[in-house]
Amino acid sequence: MKNLVILSGAGMSAESGISTFRDAGGLWDKYPVAQVATPEGYARDPELVINFYNERRKQLLEVEPNAGHTGLAGLEGDFNVTVVTQNVDNLHERAGSTRVIHLHGELTKVCSSRDPYNPHYVKQLRPEEYEVKMGDLAGDGSQLRPFIVWFGEAVPEIETAISYVQKADIFVIIGTSMNVYPAAGLLNYVPRSAEVYLIDPKPVDTHTMRPIHVIRKGASQGVAELIQLLGCQ
Repeated sequence: MKNLVILSGAGMSAESGISTFRDAGGLWDKYPVAQVATPEGYARDPELVINFYNERRKQLLEVEPNAGHTGLAGLEGDFNVTVVTQNVDNLHERAGSTRVIHLHGELTKVCSSRDPYNPHYVKQLRPEEYEVKMGDLAGDGSQLRPFIVWFGEAVPEIETAISYVQKADIFVIIGTSMNVYPAAGLLNYVPRSAEVYLIDPKPVDTHTMRPIHVIRKGASQGVAELIQLLGCQ
């Protein structure tokens, strides 16, 4: 089977009701990025940051995967599918996608404040544990913090993502501005022989001259059209 790699961003989950950060009225309008998405912000006010991500987790209990998520999961019957996502929600997994690489971390996990990427201290939260409190400790005795890759931090999964992108026969970009690096740079690793599709209702500057099949639709309608174009039912 051909290798199909998807790069998904906030637009993928917007139809499910997940608040985006960059659009007007998005989370950046309510919470400055420096306050809730940087190590410095966490050091200044860890309780505010922990509560911010508690609220993001609670939202997961109120939303469902949309038709775009389920459509991508269904492609696993015809392709070797890898989803590389900038999203920290779990909607791809809940829709049935079995290989999902989270570049920017996962809302449903917490980790050590002292050693965030040490797998020994990464904990998967059950829904009844989504409310993390000050004083909840990781295995190394430090405060549990969100398992989120903040601005200024390394992106540990980028090399894994690159290894799949380099083998792609088909590469699909869905709902991302292509402005956040290193994720946006993944397009540079797509083989020249691969087909590239872009699904987004708004214009996106992909910073490349290579031919791209643009589907100017939202995630659900766009994925439905992609499935038709790929000859799947």
